Amino acid sequence: MLGFNPYTILGAVGAVLAAFAFGLWKGYSYEHEKFLVFKAQVVAEAKIQEAKVESIKKQSDLVTKGIENEYEAKMAAIRNYYSSIGVRNTGTGSNPVSGISPTPKGADAATAYTILAGQCTEATLMLTSLQGWVHAQVGIR
Repeated sequence: MLGFNPYTILGAVGAVLAAFAFGLWKGYSYEHEKFLVFKAQVVAEAKIQEAKVESIKKQSDLVTKGIENEYEAKMAAIRNYYSSIGVRNTGTGSNPVSGISPTPKGADAATAYTILAGQCTEATLMLTSLQGWVHAQVGIR
């Protein structure tokens, strides 16, 4: 033979395997520690983000409630104004032939104008309130 002892060869192979296993374990340990640190950072950042989202949600709710209250107050004032200037409802039962409307009179035209003006004012209020809400929502950070 060549003069190699089989136990020496097994010992050398064992030492190489042990060194490889030790390197594998060290590499795993290092990467595992990095993963645990990363995981802790993610949890911390998630808590910060959740707090930020909660703050933004509260601000958004306050803006929505404020715009909603302002809208309801203005809408009540508009309806009160247009009801106080004499809008009449004269479309019931005065015509004996159903399906044919009576001839409009000057007072009916004024009433129709007042109703139309009230509806236009309400639509304008809806639009301006929506625009105000959008502008306020965009400003929330």
